[in-house]
Amino acid sequence: MIKIIAAWLLVINVAAFAMFGIDKWKAKHKKYRIPESWLMLSAILGGSVGAVCGMDFFRHKTLHKKFKLGLPLILAVQVLLAAGWMWYSR
Repeated sequence: MIKIIAAWLLVINVAAFAMFGIDKWKAKHKKYRIPESWLMLSAILGGSVGAVCGMDFFRHKTLHKKFKLGLPLILAVQVLLAAGWMWYSR
């Protein structure tokens, strides 16, 4: 089970990071954008580390309060949930 979860987290975090980069590129080139809901959903589904890193690395969505506050909040909740799961499963 741990291997499946680790594989999922790797995939979703790489995808979230890439989505921020792709959306930034699309914004610069006036192309059809990735919906903000998809960016947030990628974080909620476990890609919060990749999303926060992508936001900082590409300097994308950094002025939007929804992202600047929301993504770190999602990350904090996920860390607390993971810590709680590890604490109670030992």
